[in-house]
Amino acid sequence: MVFQKPPDGGWGWVIVVVSFFTQFLCYGSPLAVGVLYLEWLDAFGEGKGKTAWVGSLANGIGLLASPVCSICVSSFGARPVAIFSGFMVAGGLMMSSFAPNIYFLYISYGIVVGLGCGLLYTATVTITCHYFDKRRGLALGLISTGSSVGLFIYAALQRELIDLYGLDGCLLIVGALSLNILACGSLMRPLESSYSPPPEKTCVDKVPDQYFVYHEKEKTVEENISILEKGYVDEKCANNMPDYKQDSILNKNVLSSINVNEKDTYKKKVVEQTNFCKQLAKRKWQLYLNYWEETMVLFKNKVFAALFVAILLFDIGVFPPSLLMEDVARSANINEDDYRMPLISIIGIMTAVGKLTLGTLADFEWVNTLYLYVTTLLMTGVALFAIPFAKSYLTLAMLSGILGFLTGNWSIFPYVTTKTVGIEKLTHAYGILMFFAGLGNSLGPPIVGWFYDWTQEYDIAFYFSGFCVLLGGFLLLLAALPCWNACTNQSSKLPPNTYSYKVASSA
Repeated sequence: MVFQKPPDGGWGWVIVVVSFFTQFLCYGSPLAVGVLYLEWLDAFGEGKGKTAWVGSLANGIGLLASPVCSICVSSFGARPVAIFSGFMVAGGLMMSSFAPNIYFLYISYGIVVGLGCGLLYTATVTITCHYFDKRRGLALGLISTGSSVGLFIYAALQRELIDLYGLDGCLLIVGALSLNILACGSLMRPLESSYSPPPEKTCVDKVPDQYFVYHEKEKTVEENISILEKGYVDEKCANNMPDYKQDSILNKNVLSSINVNEKDTYKKKVVEQTNFCKQLAKRKWQLYLNYWEETMVLFKNKVFAALFVAILLFDIGVFPPSLLMEDVARSANINEDDYRMPLISIIGIMTAVGKLTLGTLADFEWVNTLYLYVTTLLMTGVALFAIPFAKSYLTLAMLSGILGFLTGNWSIFPYVTTKTVGIEKLTHAYGILMFFAGLGNSLGPPIVGWFYDWTQEYDIAFYFSGFCVLLGGFLLLLAALPCWNACTNQSSKLPPNTYSYKVASSA
């Protein structure tokens, strides 16, 4: 299958708009789950650590399942995956309104909604990359702000809906809004292919020629049978006389020769099919071995190994504020009348600003994206250490804005990965790093919640978060300073990666 050249415009801008709204609708509630977190604490009376699992699963499960999401989009295409995932997100949110306990929310909100968001993220990024080449960075930057804008709006929206209709009504309305993902997904028209195979070909035709031995022999047997039958009919017509004895003898001879040939052919086909299966299994096994060999080669790169530790520690430390900042303000006895804007909304809008600003800086030739990324990590660690000292709404709002802006370093993370392993290894390396990012997202809020349950305050919890982020930043800086050039030169010599997925061309 050969795809058309990316148009870098045209219907591609429609794809950008619908992908923006798709991420807005699917990630709005999970990213602004801190508002719901307070209500779940009061409704179920569970500990903060146990309750925090709901939001952490919703945001981490999509990254953890990124290989499965990629395979689904590769097999079925972006449009059907987006439509199916829209039902998952909407259904999970509506089911959560009937949750009798916190464990039900682990399934309905954490896993169902989280997996739907992961599928939608993969679908939107994939379809956008197919429509854009030269303007791909701009297009991806625009759709990635959809989640940040969703966080900004949904934080205030969910609080207002809770005041008007209660927690259950809020989840039902938000779930109904998510059904608009179906309309967005229906507009994700796949890029047409410039060549399509004949309809009569089957999947077997895609197997390499060396595995077609038994197919050719089977065809030869069928031709022999047809020749025998044709000869028999011609001879009968030539004689033009009803000799039943001769007809019976000739018919027996033909049938016996056919039966003998069929038995021999059947035995040969069994042997050849067995050999075919063995060769195919051996080939697939070799591909898996090569995949893990490539993975081990990646981890021999010191910068990549440090980057994997840094992204894990960063997500453990930086995700809890977006989930727990509202509870931090309540624990600090800040008067609700002082609230001019939800703290989570401030994080969301500043994350969008950070993505655009840091992404623009990364395009300058004089900016080293690795050092820029390390700088954001170190500044994030310092900001987390300052949270326990914030005792007013103004200081918490300032820290929320700083953390949101620095969290926008997600926009330069692909640049850093490319610089570290090379463009040939980007798909392989990025999938591994996203898995550990999802692991950090899943573990961070429960760990902070357990610290609060243990000490009845957030001070030690955020000291721990800041320490994790600073540790990851210093490890990455230590690995980058002495051998940055050596590692980048070494990565360019690595064998090319062949483990990228192909997206289906039609839905």
